[in-house]
Amino acid sequence: MANCLVLVQSPSSFFFPFVLLSAALVSYQVSMVATAQNALPAQARVGVILDLTTPVGRRRRTGIQMAVEDYYAAHPSSATRVALHFRDSAGDALRAASAAVDLIKDAQAQAIIGPPTSAEAEFVARIGDHARVPVISYSATSPTLTPVQTPFFVRTAANDSFQTAPVAAVLGAFSWRAAVVVYEDTPYGTGILPALSDALQGVGTKIMDRTAVPSDADDARLDAVLYHFMAMPTRVFVVHMLYPLAARLFRRAKKAGMMSQEYVWVATDGVGSFMDRLSPEDVDAMQGVVSLQPYVQLTDAAKNFSARLMARSRRENPADGGVADSTLMRLWSYDTAWAIAAAVETARVPSPAFQTPGGTTALTDLDRLGVSATGTALLKAVLATTFEGIAGKFKMVDGQLQLPAYEVVNIIGRGARTVGFWTPEFGITQDLNPNSAKALRQILWPGEPWSAPKGWTVSPNGRMLLVAVPAKNGFKQFVDVSQNSTTGEEKITGYCIDVFDEVMKNLPYPVSYRYVPQNVSLDSYDKLVDLVRDQKFDLVVGDVTVTASRMAEVDFTMPFTESGWSMVVAAQEDTGSNMWVFVRPLSTGLWLASLGFFCFTGFVVWVIEHRINPEFRGTPCQQFGLIFYFAFSTLTFSHREKLQSNLSRFIVIMWVFVVLILTSSYTASLTSMLTVQKLLPTVTDVRELRRNGHYIGYQEGSFIESSLQKMGFDQSRMRKYNSSKGYADALSRGSAKGGVAAVFDEIPYLKLFLSEYCKDYMMVGPIYKTVGLSFVFPKDSPMTGDVSRGILTLAEGEKMSKVEKAWFGEPDACLQQSSAEVAPSSGLRFKSFGGIFLLTGLASGLTLLVYLATFAIRERSGLRAAEATAGSGSGSVPLWKLRAWLQHYDTRDLRSPTFRTRHDEFNACDCANRTPTWNDESVRNGGMSPFSVRVNSEMNAASSLENTPASEAGNSLEQGVEGATTSAEMATSTVPQLHR
Repeated sequence: MANCLVLVQSPSSFFFPFVLLSAALVSYQVSMVATAQNALPAQARVGVILDLTTPVGRRRRTGIQMAVEDYYAAHPSSATRVALHFRDSAGDALRAASAAVDLIKDAQAQAIIGPPTSAEAEFVARIGDHARVPVISYSATSPTLTPVQTPFFVRTAANDSFQTAPVAAVLGAFSWRAAVVVYEDTPYGTGILPALSDALQGVGTKIMDRTAVPSDADDARLDAVLYHFMAMPTRVFVVHMLYPLAARLFRRAKKAGMMSQEYVWVATDGVGSFMDRLSPEDVDAMQGVVSLQPYVQLTDAAKNFSARLMARSRRENPADGGVADSTLMRLWSYDTAWAIAAAVETARVPSPAFQTPGGTTALTDLDRLGVSATGTALLKAVLATTFEGIAGKFKMVDGQLQLPAYEVVNIIGRGARTVGFWTPEFGITQDLNPNSAKALRQILWPGEPWSAPKGWTVSPNGRMLLVAVPAKNGFKQFVDVSQNSTTGEEKITGYCIDVFDEVMKNLPYPVSYRYVPQNVSLDSYDKLVDLVRDQKFDLVVGDVTVTASRMAEVDFTMPFTESGWSMVVAAQEDTGSNMWVFVRPLSTGLWLASLGFFCFTGFVVWVIEHRINPEFRGTPCQQFGLIFYFAFSTLTFSHREKLQSNLSRFIVIMWVFVVLILTSSYTASLTSMLTVQKLLPTVTDVRELRRNGHYIGYQEGSFIESSLQKMGFDQSRMRKYNSSKGYADALSRGSAKGGVAAVFDEIPYLKLFLSEYCKDYMMVGPIYKTVGLSFVFPKDSPMTGDVSRGILTLAEGEKMSKVEKAWFGEPDACLQQSSAEVAPSSGLRFKSFGGIFLLTGLASGLTLLVYLATFAIRERSGLRAAEATAGSGSGSVPLWKLRAWLQHYDTRDLRSPTFRTRHDEFNACDCANRTPTWNDESVRNGGMSPFSVRVNSEMNAASSLENTPASEAGNSLEQGVEGATTSAEMATSTVPQLHR
């Protein structure tokens, strides 16, 4: 029994430890599995939308896969891993949107790469913005997709608006002022138009036409567009299309003959960036096209990737091996996948998590989309990612890739040749070098001309240009339409015609045109201008004035005549002559300066001659009168005083030269004033015409009629004329006799009128500004600039003057005197004669100094004696010394030959003590006067001094002076004074 029990218990004791061991093993395996799961890298799900129905789409898939693999091969310790989920859009925008919904809803994608086109990306970007899932596109370049409108959209390619600046720079480099834009009618094509318009306007190029072409347009539609272009004068075309449509357009253009000389085709990077995809036939049709492509330096890494991609694509998709691909898009897609892998690693994105929307009932898959919890962090990481990619530096600014430069290529032969670069800093350059030439290299244009086309044609269909000219009844010097009575042929001549013909001859290209007269004399010239606006005529040549209202309808060339308009009135004789007109030839300053120099010159001559010349002696009144009389007598050269000193003779010579110039200038100026003042205008002010209600005239058909009405003139008081003869007749009759008081017209017409009737009429009043006469062209005509430059060239030479003289004659002198703009002369000014006054002033001053210095040296002994004699006088020492010097100066210089001769004559005739009579010869010679008696005494005293010792000279001199004074007093009581 016991043995049985033992047998029964033994199996149970054996099974329990086995159960425990099994439980321990299971627990260990579970813990090992959990540890292994925690050690695996976190997965970030990234969706990729491609057109997998095309070889290019399948090659993009391979390249993106290689980029992710290369990143993790270079970063093996990454804590995250990107899991790619591919979807096929088949090139359809709705399928791309459906693929995006599937990636977000079912695959829980935290970011989406693609889709390839801008139309598809626009839908997907909206969905990504709704779910807060970043959408990164390397090929959607339309400017309509912006991070401002869709914050979760990131463009890892260049915005198409970036290339508008280099396109405009190319057109500006060749001064093409008009262009036609043809673009693809898709979001890719239309998005560039606003930026392109602004860029072209910045270089002065106007878009003449914008034509949208559907991406699926057939050949008939393309031909219609091209034939429309052929009928336009513009020959510069900007093409913004993707390469499939652009290739077809250029093939049809070549067949239509538009890939020949005179045509210019500038294509955006939709052509230049896809040269690898173009067939040889497409390249042959694009010969001479200039295109752009973003500049990418093909490094060894880029070449290595391209080689590996081709090899792997041939293995995975053997049928796609020979398909061409865009190098640029290939590199951008690779860098985009690398950037997402780097951003996922930087942001440490956890497993996908979407918050299910609550509230309203979900009706569609879009309504059931959740909001990504990791999208914002991943977006910030992508925008902040920067690295050196195989396509260049990867750097995002405002959600878009920044490009360093654009490359300008010229399609020649079997490919494209680089002809220059464009950078934001330096614009167009031949090389990527700041010091490189600021121009493009030689370009071979369509038709293989090396010289740049002018960019437009005068007549697209080769017909003659129709030129309208006004048929005028008057002023035919400007335009004259005459008819041969025998043949009936019209002959058109005139100043305007000759100027236009000369400009046309000098244009760098031939222009065929024909003049067609238009009778507009009885109506306004505005209707003549409307003929060009309405495209009935190609241009207008004639005396058409530029006005603001006309410029709104047409274009004008540079004016070829003077500008402005004014009025002409009748002239009348100046009956109110001025009795003081003789003082007007000299200004007040010149009168005062002349008077001062007259007095100064007379004084200097008197100072020099007073001691040695008896004609400069006498009473104080006589001597003051002599000073003024002598200087002023030189005006008529009537001075009779005989000068004794060479110094005074030198001064007089200088002064007579000054007087000659003054009198000649005075005579000429007075004559001119008297001549100019013979005629005065009958009316001088426009306000006087309005106030008095005078009749006024103007040229019929002129814009001046409306201008006069704006100035306040009543239309009933306005009369129109059409010839110079009509002007003269109306002005001669006057306002009261059926004529007019003034005629208003433009300056060229008034000058022509005054050249014929300048003696009786004159131009007065202000000149109202206008631009002048110009030629009229259609709005935005490229020919306007060339003709304007031709007018300037003609005006700078002698040809324009010859044309003017041929029709208007030589400028008449009386035309100048009739102009009221010539102000009456205000007299000759001192500034004009400052030089001669300076010369005579210096000569007189220096001569006076020389004389005074000589006097002080020669008379030093006499001056000492005079000072000794006057030493006991009253007053301060300087004053009595000056008085003594002046008294000594006032004495005659008996050593002078004049006084010595007279003294000898007195001694010879023994007349010293004889009382003079009125009949005495000596009196008639001026030898006797109260001053002459003193002179005789002085001469006697001087004679006695000659034999007197020096020590007694002072006393003898005093006695002589006293004796002379006594004799003078005696003579005064017996003989009347004689004055010279």
